Amino acid sequence: MDEITQDVENKHTIPAIDRMMQILVALEHNSGPGLTIREIADLLDLPRTGVYRILNTLQRHDIVYRDKTGAYSLGRRLLALASHVASRANHFDIAAFSQPFLERLASELGEGVKLSVIDDEGIIVVAAAQGRREYALTVQPGQRMPIHASAGSKLLLSYLEPDVLNQWLAQPLPAYTSKTVTDPKRLRAELARIRRLGWAQDKGESAPSICAFAAPVFFKQGKLAAAVSVPFLAGAEPSRMEEIRIAAIEAARAITNAMPE
Repeated sequence: MDEITQDVENKHTIPAIDRMMQILVALEHNSGPGLTIREIADLLDLPRTGVYRILNTLQRHDIVYRDKTGAYSLGRRLLALASHVASRANHFDIAAFSQPFLERLASELGEGVKLSVIDDEGIIVVAAAQGRREYALTVQPGQRMPIHASAGSKLLLSYLEPDVLNQWLAQPLPAYTSKTVTDPKRLRAELARIRRLGWAQDKGESAPSICAFAAPVFFKQGKLAAAVSVPFLAGAEPSRMEEIRIAAIEAARAITNAMPE
């Protein structure tokens, strides 16, 4: 790049955003638990006051996280942003497309509702709608779920090609509760049952007090797109559980039927 071109580009940029990106890159490349304001300022040769203001603004938007020691790391909001980038890479934003259906389901049931997909790192919630029922669980986009210990996760696993599934099941499967299935052979059997039934259930496998039902969303071509799941507190009456299961299945089917060609 010649000096004239560089000068022209510099006139059309915002220095504060350049400094913000420097800070985010520094946090990205940091292998420790986080960086303090002083460490970032020294590393990037920036004024501490400016670094503080940028970090304070980013923290307000959940782009960075500040722990009790004052060290900063990347925030969870970035996961939600990244999920939309992945969606647009396929020329279709399934999170935005599904949001009205999730809102309707949450309104009807009063429970929180999630839409999850699987990527190279595992299961990520890409869209959510909050329930208004008393004791409804809070759900948030950007949340990472255990690959083997939630209704949505197991449903997404059940539709993977055998070689891809083998790669996931070759990894350690930690126990989150006494009900978590950690044996690959048992998990394979459950995944086969889930695919046969067309829905999945979490009986307290990711957290002892949380249950859930999940159902599949498909693209028009028949390929699995995502999982709709409804988490709820354990102890619900059987009739209520059946209501949630059927509602999740119907909402997932409605999204599938509305999918563009």
